[in-house]
Amino acid sequence: MKGLNQEFDRLLNAFGEAGADKGIFANKDIAHLAASGHKILSMRDVEGLEVHAKETLQGISARVIVKEGVEIKNPVHLCFGVLHKKGTQKIKMDVRLERNSYAHFIAHCIFPEAEKVRHIMDAVIEIGEDAEMRYSETHYHGLYGGIEVIPKAVVKVGKNSRYFTDFNLITGRVGTLAIDYEVVAGENAVAELTAKVFGHADDDIKIKEKVVLAGKDSRGLIKTRVAIEDEAVAEVTGITEGDAAGARGHVDCLEIVKDSAVAKAIPIVNVTNPLAKVTHEAAIGSVDKRQMETLMAHGLTPEDAVDMIVKGILK
Repeated sequence: MKGLNQEFDRLLNAFGEAGADKGIFANKDIAHLAASGHKILSMRDVEGLEVHAKETLQGISARVIVKEGVEIKNPVHLCFGVLHKKGTQKIKMDVRLERNSYAHFIAHCIFPEAEKVRHIMDAVIEIGEDAEMRYSETHYHGLYGGIEVIPKAVVKVGKNSRYFTDFNLITGRVGTLAIDYEVVAGENAVAELTAKVFGHADDDIKIKEKVVLAGKDSRGLIKTRVAIEDEAVAEVTGITEGDAAGARGHVDCLEIVKDSAVAKAIPIVNVTNPLAKVTHEAAIGSVDKRQMETLMAHGLTPEDAVDMIVKGILK
């Protein structure tokens, strides 16, 4: 028990150093799940929300249920990390929102000292009719780049429901990142996926996101913003399928490159119903020269001007 308490204190300190509020874990009105490596350190549910998590031989298995008709007022915080230089974290998540429910999940993934670390997330998400789920995931990485992040999610969005997710990895080295998300949207459902990543040195970034507009009048948006410098590489694949009448989808990818970095964008659209419409927009290039000149006219150095433009894109 003493060892777990010490590990939890370390996780809280790293959480605070990343700019987050450590007080959320003491607040009885805020549900949370905190884990370091394959150890569950703290867990709390609230009325209308069930959290079941256990340690297994393969890692951590968690099941989260938001009950029918329940609106979870405070965000549910998920804090995952590996605090040591080496280690593996495998998390299997099963999330279900029942009919006419709402929840906002905020995931904090913390790897401050990673030199040889793997973080694997495998999630299955089901959103019932007339429900809404928001999922915000922010990563805090150290300066060593010795980390492999592999998040995978399969999401089903029910009739009249909404799913919004955003992934942010703009602090520290990326290391190796391989995102693989697939979302199926039902009738009159909305799905919006946003990813923002800043790569440095020899970081390797792969983002693959797919939205299937399976239901009538469904809506989908895939929005990706990636900035890379030095010798980093990035490949972004955005796939949208329009399979039902009235379905509308858009893929929006912007990649900014500096130095010897290499970027690739692969927008894929597929329409199987003549009354569906899917569009895409992909742009790869350096920072805007006019913006550079304007900022330099206000006294910024070229380097500071570039940094400001990149940070603006990733906000």
